[in-house]
Order: sequence, then C-alpha cells, then structure tokens
Amino acid sequence: ICALLFASLYVLCHCIITHFKKHADFAAAHDDEDAAVNRIALGLCTFTLAVALGAVLLLPFSIISNEVLLSFPRNYYIQWLSGSLVHGLWNLVFLFSNLSLVFLMPFAYFFTESEGFAGSKKAGGPAEAVYETSVVLLLLTLLVLGMVWVASAIVGDDAASRQSLYDLWECYLPYLYSCISLFGVLLLLLCTPFGLSTMFTVTGKLLVKPRILEDLDEQLSCTRLEEAAVSRRI
Repeated sequence: ICALLFASLYVLCHCIITHFKKHADFAAAHDDEDAAVNRIALGLCTFTLAVALGAVLLLPFSIISNEVLLSFPRNYYIQWLSGSLVHGLWNLVFLFSNLSLVFLMPFAYFFTESEGFAGSKKAGGPAEAVYETSVVLLLLTLLVLGMVWVASAIVGDDAASRQSLYDLWECYLPYLYSCISLFGVLLLLLCTPFGLSTMFTVTGKLLVKPRILEDLDEQLSCTRLEEAAVSRRI
C-alpha cells in the first residue's frame, strides 16, 4: 500500500514538473551525456517533491482514514486503513524527508553543475559526474559537520559537547528537520496573507459583478436626473 501511494504521488509530481519545466532544461540537451544527467536530476527532484507532497497530505490522510474507520467499523474492504499503516507512513515520510533534505537535493544540484574532473568527462560519461558530485558532497558534509562540531565545542566548552556529534542520527537530524519545518511554517504564515490578497484582487478584476446584485432604485434615480437634465436643456 505504501508503494502504491508513493508511486501515485511520484507519477503526479512527474507530470507537474514536466508541465512547468522549461524544455531547454531537460528535453533539448544535444549531448547524450547531458541528457542522462538531466534525467537523473529530474528523477531526484521528482522523488523529493513526491516526499514533500506526501508529508503535506499525511495529516489529512490520517484524519480521513480515522473518520472512515469510525463510520464503517465492520467493513472488510477498508480494514487496511489501520493505525499501523499510518504509523508506517509517518516513519517513511520522516526517513525520506531527511534523506531528501540532506543528500538528494544537494546531490541533484551538484550533479547538474558537475562536469567531471579534468580530462575524464568523455571517458567515463555520467559516471565521472557522479564521482565528482560524491566527492564534492562528501567534502561539504565534512565541512558542515566540522563547523558544527567546533561551534558546539566553543559554546559548550566541555567534553560532553565535543562528543555530542556522535549522536548525529538520534539528535541532530531530527533537530535539523524540525528547524527547517519551523522555517517553512513561518514562511507560509508570512506569504499566505499576501497570496490571498493577490488572489482576491485578481479574481475581482476577472469577474463581472452580477446584475442581480445591482441597486435598481439607484439606477432609477440616476435615470430621472438624466431625464430632468435633458428636459432643462431642451
């Protein structure tokens, strides 16, 4: 069930990305190697968007599945909407969100920018780009971890703070995910009022006011005033 849900989200996200992307980004690559690199980057971006969409739809899915189970408790065909399924979906979304955030999206960016090491692009093809991207991503990871380790040692100034990075998977990745989620929520709260005001402004310009809502008494008084003005001129 999880595989079917993710496959559906992946197909939907692939259609969305291919609809909005520029043709020169992926489809119009003249070199076969560049086309392969672009297809791999497209797959990584589609995977990340599918995970993000799954994270957004997970809470509504949990609520709807709970309501369906409460409404039809003895129906055999909906017993697959169980608590274990929702719990498993939460765990998978959390795992793939961290994977996409820490590895896949930086890898996709560096992969599209990589050209292979000097004198080895044509010999190895996309494999050289993968090798260069892996090296750059590893160096970036070591740089970030070193900076965090040094900052933690300076702030804490004890042995426990210097050993804290050993709990990377149990502490720092969930903390990083929570911080980025908080940043996304704040950005959403900041942008939503402007988006709604823009939406209502554009809608007001496109829609025509229905004649059924017009004030007929006001139109009659305006007509009488115009008639009186024409009569005085005559």
